[in-house]
Amino acid sequence: MLKRSLIAGLALTFLSGSSFAATEITWWHAMGGELGKKLDEIVAKYNASQSDYKVTAVYKGSYPETMTAAIAAFRAKQQPDIVQVFEVGTGTMMAAKGAVYPVYQLMKDTGTTFDPKAFLSAVVGYYTDADGNMLSMPFNSSTPILYYNKDVFQKAGLDPEQPPKTWEDVEAYSKKIMSSGAAKCGFTTGWISWVQLENFSAWHNKPIGTLQNGIGGMNAELTFNGDLQVRHWTNLKKWQDEGVFQYGGPGGGNDAPPKFYSQECAIYMNSSASRAGVIGNAKDFKVGFGMLPYYSDVQGAPQNSIIGGATLWVLKGHSEAEYKGVANFFTFLSSPEVQADWHQYSGYLPITQAAYKLGQDQGFYAKNPGSDVAIKQITLNPPTENSKGLRFGNYVQIRDVIDEEFQNLLAGKKSPKDALDSVVTRGNKLIADFRASNG
Repeated sequence: MLKRSLIAGLALTFLSGSSFAATEITWWHAMGGELGKKLDEIVAKYNASQSDYKVTAVYKGSYPETMTAAIAAFRAKQQPDIVQVFEVGTGTMMAAKGAVYPVYQLMKDTGTTFDPKAFLSAVVGYYTDADGNMLSMPFNSSTPILYYNKDVFQKAGLDPEQPPKTWEDVEAYSKKIMSSGAAKCGFTTGWISWVQLENFSAWHNKPIGTLQNGIGGMNAELTFNGDLQVRHWTNLKKWQDEGVFQYGGPGGGNDAPPKFYSQECAIYMNSSASRAGVIGNAKDFKVGFGMLPYYSDVQGAPQNSIIGGATLWVLKGHSEAEYKGVANFFTFLSSPEVQADWHQYSGYLPITQAAYKLGQDQGFYAKNPGSDVAIKQITLNPPTENSKGLRFGNYVQIRDVIDEEFQNLLAGKKSPKDALDSVVTRGNKLIADFRASNG
C-alpha cells in the first residue's frame, strides 16, 4: 500500500512538474564582451522573476552576422523567437513581411499593455511604419558623441571643461594641441559612415536621401553628395594629410579607440555606448564629453543627431505560448528600472521617458557629468524630415561602399566629390537591386 501511494505521489509530482514547465524563448543577439555579460545578467534576472517563461540568450557574432544567421535560420524553419537587428537592417526586416511579427501586433494579440508614447520620440520614429505603428522593440539605442582628453587640453593651454563646439574649434584646438606637444594628433573617429556622413548630415539638417531619407518609401534614392558633405570630406582629407585627423579604419574603426586610449589623439568621436569602454580604458587621464561638432556658418545647425544601436524583432513561426512570453519579456525589458540600469551601465540611451526620469531622480546625471550629453543631443530639436533617421534596403552593403570610397579619397585616388558621387551611384544601384528582389 505504501509502495503504491509512493509511486502515485511520484507520478503526480512528475505530471505536475511537466505541466508547469517553463515555456522556452530564444533570443539571438550581437552583444559581446562586457555588454554581453550585462545582457546575460538582465536575462537571468527576468528568468528568476517568474516561472512561466525561460529566455535563453545566444550570442551570434556581429550585427551583420546575427542578421544573416537569423535569415538563414528562418529559411530552414529553425528561427529564434527574437533577433537583435541593428538600425541599418530596418529596411531589410520591414521588407521581410512573411518573417516578421510586428511588435504592435504582438502586444495587441497577447493583450499586453503597451504605450508607444512612453518611448523617446527620437527612438521610436526610426522603427515605426507610415501609420505610426511600432514594428520592433527598442532595446539598445545610441547616438555618436564627442569624447576628449581633459589632461591634454590642460597641457595645451585649453579649458579642460570646454569641449570643442564647432568644426572650426576642432581644427584650432587640434593644431594648438599638436604644436604644444601635448598630443601627436587632434582627433580620430569610429564609423565614418554613421558619424561623419549620416549623423553629420542630420546634425546640419541636410538630407542624405529622397523621401525623408527613405522612411517615406522604397523608391527613395541617396543624395549625400551635396555641397556640405563634399566640404566636410574635403576637410577630413586635408586634416588627415596634416596629421590633425587620424583615420581609425573601416566599419566601427577598430584602430580609433586605441589612438584615444593611448593619448595619441586628444579627441574621439564614437557611439555614446562606448562610454563604459572609454572610461574603463582611460585609466591615466580624465575624460570629457561633448556634443558632435558642427560648421558654425550652416543655417539650422545643430539640429539633432540620429540613433544607432539595435532593436528586437520577433519572428513568425512560433507557438501562442511563446509569443505571450515574448510580450511579457518585452514588458520587463522596457521597465524603468531595467532600462535605467542598462543605460547607466552602457551609455546607450534610456529608451523611455520614465527611465530617463528615474535616472534624474537617482541623481545619476548630477554624479556623472556628461552622461546625459547623448540624450540632450538627440532631443535638441524636434526631428525634421532630414533628421528622423534613414531607411534603405541593402544599407549594410552601402556602408561598406562608403568605407571603400573614403579610403579611395584618403589614398588620393579620388577627389572628395568623385568619392561621394561614387557612393551615391553605387549605393543607388544596391537600393535598386533590393527593390527588384523585394517588390
